[in-house]
Amino acid sequence: MSEVVVYTSNTCPYCTLAKNYLGEKGISYTEKNVQTDKEARKELMAMGHMGVPVLVVNGEEIVGFDKEKLDELLDK
Repeated sequence: MSEVVVYTSNTCPYCTLAKNYLGEKGISYTEKNVQTDKEARKELMAMGHMGVPVLVVNGEEIVGFDKEKLDELLDK
């Protein structure tokens, strides 16, 4: 089972696409909204990112909604 964390914001259309895609595939994930959660924002900045979505799959970061990279990591 993959461990998936999705860093999102309220106004990000790609965040919604990523969450919907994971839902369609039946993948459970933890959502961390950087707009409403200061700790999530600090975590994201500590990783060196300012934009969302950032997906972390089993410790590997994907910046943006990259369906092929996501499928590759989920299949490991």
